[in-house]
Amino acid sequence: MSAKSIIATFIALICLSQAGTAQNKKFTYKFYGQIRGELFYNSRANGEIVDGLFHLYPLDHEYDADGKDLNARPDGNFYVFYTRLGLDMTGPNLGKIRTSAKLEIDFRGSGTSFSVPRIRHAYAQLDWEHSALLIGQTWHPLFGDVHPQMLNLSTGAPFNAFSRSPQLRYRFEKGRVMLTGAAVWQSQYLTMGPNGKSNEYIKHSCVPEFYISADYKHGGWIAGAGAELLSIVPRTQSEMGDDVFKVSERVTSLSFEAHAQYAADDWFVAAKSTLGSNLSHLCMLGGFGVTGRDARTGEQDYTPFRHSMTWLNVVHGKKWKQGLFVGYLKNLGAGKEIIDQYGVGLDVGQLLTANVQVSYELPHWKFGVEYSPSTGWFGSADERGRIEDTHTVTNHRILWVMLYRF
Repeated sequence: MSAKSIIATFIALICLSQAGTAQNKKFTYKFYGQIRGELFYNSRANGEIVDGLFHLYPLDHEYDADGKDLNARPDGNFYVFYTRLGLDMTGPNLGKIRTSAKLEIDFRGSGTSFSVPRIRHAYAQLDWEHSALLIGQTWHPLFGDVHPQMLNLSTGAPFNAFSRSPQLRYRFEKGRVMLTGAAVWQSQYLTMGPNGKSNEYIKHSCVPEFYISADYKHGGWIAGAGAELLSIVPRTQSEMGDDVFKVSERVTSLSFEAHAQYAADDWFVAAKSTLGSNLSHLCMLGGFGVTGRDARTGEQDYTPFRHSMTWLNVVHGKKWKQGLFVGYLKNLGAGKEIIDQYGVGLDVGQLLTANVQVSYELPHWKFGVEYSPSTGWFGSADERGRIEDTHTVTNHRILWVMLYRF
């Protein structure tokens, strides 16, 4: 089905749903969306997603035969494919259980197929008095209710997790306490491994990713902590010369995070710190290393890389908004000596990124500009993948954004 056909079908369904409201008062629908255009400029090449629209870290020096840095080249572009269409629906109760659903698409596509429709959110939810069960695709729990307010679509990545994932999520909320538990799979955001980014690692694992958290809410305050468990199968077979062997491999990692937020009147202040292991599927830096290899079958043992990631975000204003974001990341290496590795940004020892933003908001409209210097520390890796004898590389990024919301 072509992009035009999908959009036409989506609009037709919305029109039919509006017509159906007159026939069935138990359903309500809310149609929403945005037109988003963004123009960006980078002073050098970067580790990035979506053709540079999603910036992660500056690339290290790479010299040609004349000693010139191949990555010391500017780039920029203008995109509109994060334009969105969405539909919120409430349905008839199941006894005392309230029902609702959300469907939202943008035009991000995948791979090199940008500007084609893609599911952002698609889920149904059942709500009791103090609890709720969500079934479908929405924000990964590590992205959480506490995340930066910024113009850049990265929303704080690679310091803050960024992913929308298929999941079963249960929440219990009573008084000022909220408990969350989720089983999560991978679809559009994938783990990096021996065959690149792929969902085969969690598919062959037969075990979803698990997440639990506890939050305390009072007034404009939120504070809490969470833990995540990921167990994947990197390979099911190995090749040793002309021979192929069935292997039994698995790497299991555990991550933790703590967060806090205050939001009231003209102020928004939020912070989060994550001790992450193998979180490459969340637009973060990470991966795993090979600690041993069977000489006959090629079967491998693994250990995850650990990264410490912390960010602080302060935003002030309503019509005119001024914001500051600061993120810091450190590669803590693997838990054992490694002989090989798979992941994203494992050559980065440390990363420091700042983000200064100014935006102006009118009814339905938003205009803004961000300036973001980002410095990475690069060097040589020791036996556990930790980066030593470092030098720095800096990228300067400018982003202009226009939003029309309806």
